[in-house]
Formats: sequence, structure tokens, C-alpha cells
Amino acid sequence: MTRCVALLRAVNLVAHNRVAMADLRALLERLGMKEVRSLLQSGNLVFESPSRTTASLEHKLEEATGEALGIRTDFFVRTAQEWNALVAANPFKAEAKADPAHLVVMCLKEAPQRAAVGALAQAISGRERVRAGERHAYFVYPDGIGRSRLTTLLIEKKLGTRGTARNWNTVLKLRDLLA
Repeated sequence: MTRCVALLRAVNLVAHNRVAMADLRALLERLGMKEVRSLLQSGNLVFESPSRTTASLEHKLEEATGEALGIRTDFFVRTAQEWNALVAANPFKAEAKADPAHLVVMCLKEAPQRAAVGALAQAISGRERVRAGERHAYFVYPDGIGRSRLTTLLIEKKLGTRGTARNWNTVLKLRDLLA
């Protein structure tokens, strides 16, 4: 069994893609996952999976959630090893310590091209900063996220892939649940 974290994109936002975490946990258990746990109500799951390939697991979870719960959304699955590497590779360690709520990690469907990351950095009009990894990117929002022009729409357009983001506090809580 492989320990995994799964992030759902855009669930339980106001009246959009509402899903009870208990229903989601039960679905994963029916699909053969073990020790399924959720964190918050925004689609953060930790579980053990018999599958070792995250891409096939993402597809399986997306299909099953659509069929069983009527929710059409992306899943972003990372193994415990990948999640721990993501935490360790954080290029913004000072910001993580001083202001973890304004440090965000976005998991991506595909690894962004270097030129795309450069184009995104050029498109930033405020004090935000970006660094990208394999299938994730780190963002610092020193003036807050709510009013920033560095939106998910802009990020996905420039990087050419879909993603879902969590602040550093949530990233660390998920790491702790994986342990």
C-alpha cells in the first residue's frame, strides 16, 4: 500500500461542488483505499492506496466522484514521498516561518515548462513571487491573496496546466497526517 494525499479542486466553495467529506471518505473506502482521513472541508484527503501510479489514481477518483457523488472536479494525488519532497524543496523558508498563511503551494496536473514559469513571473504586477518544481509551484503573497492580481486563472493560463492551491499551514498539516 502507498500512502497518498489527494487534493480536490474547487469543492465546497459557496454553492459550488458541494460534497460532504464523510461521503468522499466512504467513496474512497469503497474503491479499496485504506485509512482514509480528511482535513478541513475543502477536499484534502490522506489514505493508503493499492495503486502506485498517481496519474491513474487521479483518473479513477475523478471518474468515481463524478459518477457516485455528481461532482466533476480534478484530483491531484501525490505519494507521501512526493509530498515530503515538496515540503523539503520549499524555496521560501523564511516566509514559511514568518507568514505561512501567505505562502501557497499549487499542485499541477503537468510540470510547467521553464519558459512558462518565466512568462508567469513577468506577468506578476505586484510583490508576489513564484518558484516552480516538478508538478507544483510555490507562491508568496506578501500583501495577501484576496486582492492579488496573481489569480488561479492567470497562473493556469501562463503555466498551461490546471492546479489547486493550499497554504503552507495546510501543506504541513497534510504532511503530519501522512506520517
